Amino acid sequence: MSKIGVWGMGGVGKTTIMKHIHNDLLKEQRFERVIWVTISKEFNVMKVQDNIASALESKEYLNKEEDKLRRAAILSEMLKKAGKHVLILDDVWDKVSLEEVGIPEPSGSNGCKLVLTTRSEHVCKYMGCKVIKVNPLSEEEALILFLNKVGPNIVQSPTIMPTLKLVVRECAGLPLTIVVVAGTMKGEDNPLIWKNELGELKERIGKVEGVEAEVIERLKFSFDHLKDKQAKYCFLYCIVYPEDFEIEMDELIECWIEEGFIDDMGTRQEMKDKGLTILKKLEDNCLLENITNVFGQPRVKMQDAVRDMALSITRMNPRYMIQAGLQLEELPEKEQWSPDIEKVSLMFNSISKISIDVLPTKCQLLTTLLLQNNPIKKISISFFTNMPCLSVLNLSFTKIKSLPNSISELKNLTTLLLCECYELRDLPCLSMLQELKKLDLCWTKIEEVPEGMDRLIKLRYIDLDVSTPKEIPAGLLPKLVHLQHLSFDVENEKTSLKAEEMEPLKKLECFTGRFKDINQFNKFISSMQQSKKNLIKYCLQVGSYNVGCERDKTVAIGRVHHWEGELIMHPIEIQELHIIECDYLRSLVDDNSSFKNAIDLRVCRIWGCDGIECVVSLSSFASSSAHPFQSLEVLDLHDLPKLSALIMKDAGIGSETTSTLATSATFSHLKEIRIYKCSSMNTLLPHWLLLDLQNLEEIWVQECDEVVEILGAATSEVEEKGGDALIKFHLPKLRELKLRNLPNLNSICSKSGVMVCDSLRLIRVINCGELKRIPPFGPLVGTEQPYAYAPPSLTIESRKEWWESLEWDDHQNFKNVLHFNPFEV
Repeated sequence: MSKIGVWGMGGVGKTTIMKHIHNDLLKEQRFERVIWVTISKEFNVMKVQDNIASALESKEYLNKEEDKLRRAAILSEMLKKAGKHVLILDDVWDKVSLEEVGIPEPSGSNGCKLVLTTRSEHVCKYMGCKVIKVNPLSEEEALILFLNKVGPNIVQSPTIMPTLKLVVRECAGLPLTIVVVAGTMKGEDNPLIWKNELGELKERIGKVEGVEAEVIERLKFSFDHLKDKQAKYCFLYCIVYPEDFEIEMDELIECWIEEGFIDDMGTRQEMKDKGLTILKKLEDNCLLENITNVFGQPRVKMQDAVRDMALSITRMNPRYMIQAGLQLEELPEKEQWSPDIEKVSLMFNSISKISIDVLPTKCQLLTTLLLQNNPIKKISISFFTNMPCLSVLNLSFTKIKSLPNSISELKNLTTLLLCECYELRDLPCLSMLQELKKLDLCWTKIEEVPEGMDRLIKLRYIDLDVSTPKEIPAGLLPKLVHLQHLSFDVENEKTSLKAEEMEPLKKLECFTGRFKDINQFNKFISSMQQSKKNLIKYCLQVGSYNVGCERDKTVAIGRVHHWEGELIMHPIEIQELHIIECDYLRSLVDDNSSFKNAIDLRVCRIWGCDGIECVVSLSSFASSSAHPFQSLEVLDLHDLPKLSALIMKDAGIGSETTSTLATSATFSHLKEIRIYKCSSMNTLLPHWLLLDLQNLEEIWVQECDEVVEILGAATSEVEEKGGDALIKFHLPKLRELKLRNLPNLNSICSKSGVMVCDSLRLIRVINCGELKRIPPFGPLVGTEQPYAYAPPSLTIESRKEWWESLEWDDHQNFKNVLHFNPFEV
């Protein structure tokens, strides 16, 4: 049969369903793909997951903004190219037209086997499926799952175990219920409490009728046992997102702060830490599932049955109206806007116009209105007139061009979010919004800072990352003394800041902005240090060259001239530094530099600085107890015509003075070196420096005309060891060595040298015509002789002509232990 219906009670779990599918279908014959499709209750395709190895790992998504017909067409086209596949239609609530959602009728000719999962046997029969019922877990399976979640100290308690088994029995073999109840009881070692909770669980279940109602009561048991009232509010808030939505943790905690669920504390960071603590509690109770997306971003989501439980609570008190992600084209009907509603979520729909006609006379208790991710173009002039308690308004990712004047009547508004409203060009006067704490205008098109903003003295958060404003009015920022977060577009030179305007902002924690010159930048850093205030997150740019920020604490200085001799200050704990086209610099770390104390720096990029001769001058060691760049992981040097060495002493590279002073931790965590167009460099890494490069993983050198060797030993070192002695170049973690367009390179390491780097996987050589030999390798341990050994995973990549032209010094067996892969540019 081409269609199978798998049904079971809510909370049975996808893992159990997959096991049944595997047993009853996948063993029949081999399928090329497993495609898992999620549809909404309105039969809109919401998400497609496609992974041959595991149908539970997301690989492909449909754009949530596509309309219903477009989604169906996309899915239909995808399935035509899918080959022989199993299509799993997940969580079907009612009979559905396959054609309507874009699924062709399964048949042998199109190679499709359809499996639908549902809570209703009737749906399976209506769809013409072979019916498979997913039975709950056996008592033994249920007990094992419960014990895995509840903790080892409980497992070992003989006084608790009899009661525990009865609690497991009340979970009815449903995996989700088992893990949620176990999470609630985790760590509880009092037998009396276990008996009391067993009685409560039985009483709850006895008061309701029907399988689904019993599931909800079991899950509500966990919710009611959240001792923290804040945690309860935070949990319920998660239903404002569409079903199966993966919520970014940072965004969710920001929402909790906006809603006032987290008490106002000394700093915003403390509030975020409190939010993380609440998240951990909800995860431990298995009310939220911790997931990480393909980009490594931490997210959480709600299981469907848990969300149903939360929705059942918010239909009563507190009262929510949740219609998110349902592809609505209009606001809900007037009858649905009951006067006691507190929060409304209509996010991720297709609403284009907002009219006053559908609203009741007064939404007296409405505090939150979420309209983001709708193609809204127009809002009725008087729409906000009857919302006296509204405190959170989110219109982000809409197409509005202006806001109605009635927004000025929202005297209790604390949060106004207009992020990525690309067509928004102006705002009405905001002076009446005296309670406003957060204003997000990121990536709008406003040209003037909103009128009346200087009166919003309670503001804690402003995002003006906008390219269009002409200026920041003088005297505005000093009035906003409670600011904790402030962002400007660092590419907009018209919004360059002055240090005296920033000085009063003593509570600032997160800051993105530009300073016109080093003088203003230094004044700002100095004022921060004098007030003993450290920014937690920042992206600071100086000058006219724009660089993106990859890390939390970044400084970029570009095209700044006429500051020769002026000390560059930097914030405490700087992690990323860019120096671009600043010709007056001779080195980054010397006696006249504060960067010698940048011990937390992880990434350093120096590009286009004509005066740079070295990165670190060893003379700076005498005046500093810190080791420059001791935490540095990435060093990127680009277009530095005078650069001759990474570390330099006046006595010269390779001198006795240099060797003894170089026994520092400088570069000790360096993983990646990239050198490009540095035409004065002869030797990249001298032997005496390698002791500090034991974590180096990648070397990349390109278009450096004067480079002769990559790893070099000074003449004095060769003479000291004797002419025939081998000098070992230890780089135990080196994985890749990439060399390109180096016309004078004649050796990778000195002729008397042996590379000891068992982790080396790749040497790529492109257009290095003078390089005639591959250096010998020695193992980290053992007594194998050079020329009979190579790192086990090493591949040499280059043009075949270059490989055939290499000289082997009568060590032809060395060539035999090397693996060559022809590489065409």
